[in-house]
Amino acid sequence: MAIPAERSSARQAVLQAAIVVACVALGSGCSRYRLYRVGDLPPELVAAPTENVETVDLSRLATYAVSNELIDRGDVLDVTIVTNFGTLASTTTPVRVGEDGTGEVPLVGKVRLAGLELESAEQAIATAAIQSGVYRSPHVTVTMKRQRVSRVTVIGAVSEPGVYELPRGDSSLLAAIVAAGGLAEEAGPDVEIRRPVRRGGAPFPPVPPQHGPSDSNRLTSYAESSEAAPRTLRVNLVTAAKEGSGGYFLEDGDVVMVTKREPKTIHVMGLVRKPGQYELPLNQDSYLLEALSLAGGRTLEVADSVWVIRRVPGENEPVRIKVSVREAKTSGESNLRLAAGDVVSVEETPLTFVVDTLSRFVRVGLSSSLPLF
Repeated sequence: MAIPAERSSARQAVLQAAIVVACVALGSGCSRYRLYRVGDLPPELVAAPTENVETVDLSRLATYAVSNELIDRGDVLDVTIVTNFGTLASTTTPVRVGEDGTGEVPLVGKVRLAGLELESAEQAIATAAIQSGVYRSPHVTVTMKRQRVSRVTVIGAVSEPGVYELPRGDSSLLAAIVAAGGLAEEAGPDVEIRRPVRRGGAPFPPVPPQHGPSDSNRLTSYAESSEAAPRTLRVNLVTAAKEGSGGYFLEDGDVVMVTKREPKTIHVMGLVRKPGQYELPLNQDSYLLEALSLAGGRTLEVADSVWVIRRVPGENEPVRIKVSVREAKTSGESNLRLAAGDVVSVEETPLTFVVDTLSRFVRVGLSSSLPLF
């Protein structure tokens, strides 16, 4: 059925007027935003790559070891002194190493033992016994009866949070994480070690100088605190594992908190089939084309113009990043990496408005031409 000329001219006039209105509407209302194209995006506005904790080789955190024969404060030793080889007369006495690093050996007195290997401790006790005049030529044997343990609290994104007793020789960050069942699925890359201030407590960095690299605090940041407040050390597991510098030594009473990743959500709106909020994978990067796929794709293939609205920390107004779907499909650089909180809007343009209007006219025309009976 032919359309009268008058009706055809009226439709063309309405269509042209609508295009003009759309052009004006689409070109205004954005002056308060800073506008960028993908290729001109400043480094500070680029979404940071995701640090994948699932791929961290935790074994690389074990960068030092403490000998089981190294005596420390709190250890209990068995000290045996043989005074007569003919009759093998001997005495065995338990000796606790105090906080001052010395042990009280019967008849001999205080002997500095902390920091010595067992063999060196035997020599130190024998020398002190001779100097005190108690024994002329004693034979001393020292064995480790009970090694001090560190009670460490592990909380946050681990499989089994709790309080764990770690042997002094293995009181490391890695041992604490393993004791707590390993990292949970929602674990982030950052770990905080909190050390309450107490008399005699060692300050950070917690890697003993004789067992770890001198520059071990390169991967850490320190929280400023008053003398009475706990001290906090922050460690990035990904960086520490890559550089093999994560052998942090824990003390009794330390608290290890594995941070959780915040859900990474974005909003997709505009000319998409399923607009709404979507949660992105925690341990991998997400890009523009993936977001459009989550939203069911575009309603019109000619909808090429996309705005990504991104909040900038410390600034009141967000920025707008213009992206072309066509360019994103042909160039990985144009397929913008998304950040948590981004709003992805597939924009209506004069071209999409015309195509949509024409398709509506076609649908109306086809439906009106169908016979009712």
